[in-house]
Amino acid sequence: MSRLADVAGLIAEHAPTDGFHSTAFDRLMLARASTVTLPMPNVYRPQLCLVAQGRKEVSVGPRTFSYAPGRYGVVIHDLPVTGRVIEATPAKPYLCLFLDFDPVMLGSLASQIPVVPVQAAPAMRVSEAGASLVEAILRLLRLLDEPSAVPVLGPSAEQEVLYRLLTGPDGPRMWHVTSSQGRLAQVGRAVGWIGRHYRQGWKIERLAAEIGMSPSSLHAHFRAVTAMTPLQFQKQLRLQEARSLMLVNDLDAAAAAFRVGYESASQFSREYRRHFGEPPARDIARLRASAA
Repeated sequence: MSRLADVAGLIAEHAPTDGFHSTAFDRLMLARASTVTLPMPNVYRPQLCLVAQGRKEVSVGPRTFSYAPGRYGVVIHDLPVTGRVIEATPAKPYLCLFLDFDPVMLGSLASQIPVVPVQAAPAMRVSEAGASLVEAILRLLRLLDEPSAVPVLGPSAEQEVLYRLLTGPDGPRMWHVTSSQGRLAQVGRAVGWIGRHYRQGWKIERLAAEIGMSPSSLHAHFRAVTAMTPLQFQKQLRLQEARSLMLVNDLDAAAAAFRVGYESASQFSREYRRHFGEPPARDIARLRASAA
């Protein structure tokens, strides 16, 4: 697909070094990697992610999503994930873009499009990008060569990308990014609540009361959307934050465990090893050696 090669070329031009690069569009970020990477935790916001070159894998609970050139993912709620680049070289690096959704712009478009929202859907899905979506993304990226044109032409280019998504297979799911009603919206509020309170101890009855659902209904719908129970979701947030604290802030395992809400360092170590495959100290040493 020559248009996809053009997209890759523009990403490479505006992301000349490995890492994440902001752009003249507030909600658009570009990513580049010249080598494969170890699995690293992240939290995806409601967004579009398109891989133009290289390959990566993203795990959400027990599910693994594979991205290849021309494949895109749509996330409709904040979601803790673990991702890794699995195909990249200096000569042919991994190239990717992320476009965060603007709920106001998305809501305005959704009100003009006859979309029938689904009542239950996973928070993330990966699909093949059609020609019309790739063309819209290409027009958006071309504006990066004209920074002065971004304030004038940028909104219409961004709207075209959102329009292609809303009129495609993900339209019924994306409707929920703008909606404050329905089960998916309630699950979204639950995700946000857990994100604010993951360091605290709480029971599912309290969370259910906060968002106006029964505990059994919350448990079922939350698992359908995120592939995890609310408590598993909380645990993953804790472990990912603890890993980041040890890697970036140089905290030891016990200090990181207490910082994210664990009362027992031994329990933290057990759960960390179960989730990441190695004890904390060994895992962090491996990550640092890989970075070096």
